[in-house]
Amino acid sequence: MTYVVVDIETTGLSKHYHKITEIAAARVKDGKITKEFQTLINPNVKIPSFITKLTGIDNEMVKDAPAINEVMPAVVKFFGKDIFVAHNATFDFGFLDYNAAYYFNKRIGNDRLCTKKLANRLVPDLSSKKLSRLCEHFDIINSQAHRAMADVHATVGVFNRFVEMMGERGITTPEEIMKFEKRPRKQC
Repeated sequence: MTYVVVDIETTGLSKHYHKITEIAAARVKDGKITKEFQTLINPNVKIPSFITKLTGIDNEMVKDAPAINEVMPAVVKFFGKDIFVAHNATFDFGFLDYNAAYYFNKRIGNDRLCTKKLANRLVPDLSSKKLSRLCEHFDIINSQAHRAMADVHATVGVFNRFVEMMGERGITTPEEIMKFEKRPRKQC
């Protein structure tokens, strides 16, 4: 199975009003990272101080970085047709798809999987399904939480654990995993 794990950092929560400040992705084949993509993005707006406190990304760091419209073609090319995997995939996919549509009138057509949704089905009793809590639960070290590539590496670790857990239930193909992710929680 080949998939692309993605994480972005942004200036806020709305894909319509806020901007991307960092994108990272890793192509994973059979549980191993085979290729990585990472870049800071100049959002061309001031990064709020609370975002800088959370991510460590400040205006100085992004001042010479490319703008999102310069980066999106390489991002879409990196994704290829692989399954898009992210923690809270609706957020990351939403921002990236919105920017692809806005700048290039193209949509990102990749199938997607969300490790947060999978967590709701595979570890339902865990008090929180945040990436940091899943890392703690699975003894995965995320040395730089809220930086895109560190979160990508953490998500790869979590997803690999989930793939093992699903394999124990006989859920092994990408199609079966996507179907499992969409099942009502009570049927899991």
